Amino acid sequence: MSFTRRKKTLALTAGAAIFALTLAGCASGDEPEEGSTTENTAEAGEETSSDPVSLTIATFNTPGLSDSETDADYQYDLIEEYMELNPHVDITYNRAAESGDARENFFTKLGPGGLADVEMVEVDWMPEVMQYSDLLTDLSSDAVEGRWVDYVEAGATDADGRLIGYGTDTGPQGVCYRADLFEEAGLPTDPAEVAELLDGDWDNFFAVGDDYVDATGSAFYDSAAGVWQGMINQLGTAYEDADSGEIVVLDNPEVKALYDQVTAASETQSSHFGQWGEDWFAGLSNGAYATMLCPPWMLGVIEGNAPDTTDWNLANVYPNGGGNWGGSWLTVPASGANIEEATKLAEWLTAPEQQAKAFANAGTYPSQVAAYDDPAVTGAVNAYFNEAPIGEIFAERAEAVVPSPFKGEFYFQVNDAINNALTRVEEGTDDPAASWEKAVADIEAIG
Repeated sequence: MSFTRRKKTLALTAGAAIFALTLAGCASGDEPEEGSTTENTAEAGEETSSDPVSLTIATFNTPGLSDSETDADYQYDLIEEYMELNPHVDITYNRAAESGDARENFFTKLGPGGLADVEMVEVDWMPEVMQYSDLLTDLSSDAVEGRWVDYVEAGATDADGRLIGYGTDTGPQGVCYRADLFEEAGLPTDPAEVAELLDGDWDNFFAVGDDYVDATGSAFYDSAAGVWQGMINQLGTAYEDADSGEIVVLDNPEVKALYDQVTAASETQSSHFGQWGEDWFAGLSNGAYATMLCPPWMLGVIEGNAPDTTDWNLANVYPNGGGNWGGSWLTVPASGANIEEATKLAEWLTAPEQQAKAFANAGTYPSQVAAYDDPAVTGAVNAYFNEAPIGEIFAERAEAVVPSPFKGEFYFQVNDAINNALTRVEEGTDDPAASWEKAVADIEAIG
């Protein structure tokens, strides 16, 4: 799909912008102020050449780069904006529905060729990608040194010191909830009161879920897989040994205990929909479930798939403290025909100014150090989520993040095996014990 539209990407979208940004000097894109995102964008446009070039970029989920994502009405279309600033560049933008689809395509084409000029890679499979870092372009330069928070830059730096990805976002999580459904259950609806209600460990979260189910007979949360992501990302060591890289999940009692806890609760509290499935997406608007764990990028998923629902809100709380779900990089395959121009595009899209715009579009929380002081980030308010002060909330959620588990080359495969086990239980194919035994067999076959 090649873009042909040329909208005014720097002007606010009249009446229907996803976010109402509370920031100085950003009420209109027509008059850039000193240090503003628009000023820096103009600088990027001055560096371009005039040789015509066609680029492709492949992403997944809703990274907030283009309002063609789930037909969202974004405030900024960064793909269009880049082409306006660089008239010699024509960009074809492809987006997979979810990370797993993008991963399969990436590893299928990485060796033989056929990847996009710019490919997005997700945190859960980045360790696998690092094994083939020599097939990707070294993106390090003085211009980008020190741009990102340390763990983002480290996650894309190989043993030879080559930077093979530009970080896009991070995923500090809160809890999204439907205020109307909470009211029907006799639970608090104000975000501060909901945060107080859910403040505590997973036992407390599931206890509130029991109250909700008793009052309504409906599901409390969206899926066991979604809750699993939240729980497993709070363990320092989950599936693999950080020193040896060996798979140790089957000897880790913490993982099995969490599996037992979530499968027990999900019997009554989960919608039993597969995450990213048709019913799951429909549940965002039809009230099939009342809560879901929410990294910033999930806000765009909810809004994009339930645009007419008015009761979603965001509570500044997270079971058991804090957690991170997400984080991606833009890579440039070394086999590409336009490496120099592709690198320019990836660098521009992940610059602090553009990360602030992607955050305004889809809630993708920046990974750039400089972006954390941008008023477009600190003062962001989400109109769709009933004016939730997302800039303040996610800054606090980021401070609460506990160490994510070590993720080695087998992380994605092990996590996929356990997610398949959860799905079998959710669909009623197996009971939890039988499904776990199948996961054990799948994990033992890895490597």
